[in-house]
Amino acid sequence: MSFPRVGNKSVLITGCSSGIGLATAELLRSKGWNVFPTARKLDDLDSLRQAGFEAVKLDVTSSQSIATAVEWVLVKNEGKLGAVVNNAGFGMPGAIQDVSRDAMRQQFEVNVFGLQELTNRLIPVFQKQGYGRIVNISSVVGRLSLPFMGIYSASKFALEAISDAQRVELSPDHISVSLVEPGPIRTRFSTNCAGQGEEKLNVRDSKFGAAYKQYFEKRRNGGMSEDRFRLPPEAVAKKIFHALESSKPKVRYKVTLPAYAGDLAARFVPAHLIDRLMIGHVKKRFG
Repeated sequence: MSFPRVGNKSVLITGCSSGIGLATAELLRSKGWNVFPTARKLDDLDSLRQAGFEAVKLDVTSSQSIATAVEWVLVKNEGKLGAVVNNAGFGMPGAIQDVSRDAMRQQFEVNVFGLQELTNRLIPVFQKQGYGRIVNISSVVGRLSLPFMGIYSASKFALEAISDAQRVELSPDHISVSLVEPGPIRTRFSTNCAGQGEEKLNVRDSKFGAAYKQYFEKRRNGGMSEDRFRLPPEAVAKKIFHALESSKPKVRYKVTLPAYAGDLAARFVPAHLIDRLMIGHVKKRFG
């Protein structure tokens, strides 16, 4: 399906303190876009402003923060916006039986509820303009659920479902919705995951306690089997750029070999074979 070119090349990007968000902000600015990057922490906002960006304070778990950020961007940009890139994400490892309700809720608040509340506030602007691009950063684990990252996977599965539905709902308004599904990328995500697990999992009382310690160490210092497939965040930024500028943006953009393999497995490999592969993967990772 073809979509009109973005008439106002301005974009709001969430989660720009580092990694994919920052790489995307830098690439789009170099391509002539007016970029509004967001971050939660004051130090990150200062860094973005020192780099010449009009950075926006945004915590997607807060409705008030979302409303304030959207109002500020629209005032700055004369009531218009060309696109939103929903990159902010939060993941916490752990067997599902070990993840508390609060930890489950936090992952859905960031990865689903806050993301969608922000998007829904911008849709009337896109509809009034007659154009707009929405890019949601999902993951290969939004296509193939990963043991010991099950709740994070569930939040990305939810994002995939929402995006598929909203893509159809918004098609009469000439608003595109694209999903970007990275595999392993060289960002702080893996290290942050380890920190969240150490802080919030009850490792001492878990049957997986000893395995968690080994797992967190590998996540922090390297040694994960997927490390050899990691690509820089700029590889994701290039896909996002295509989704924003192409007259025929793709429904899904995969990044890294594991992302392509996971998509094929989810579509064509029987569940019992996937289970066997995952069991082997878990034994190799945890012993």
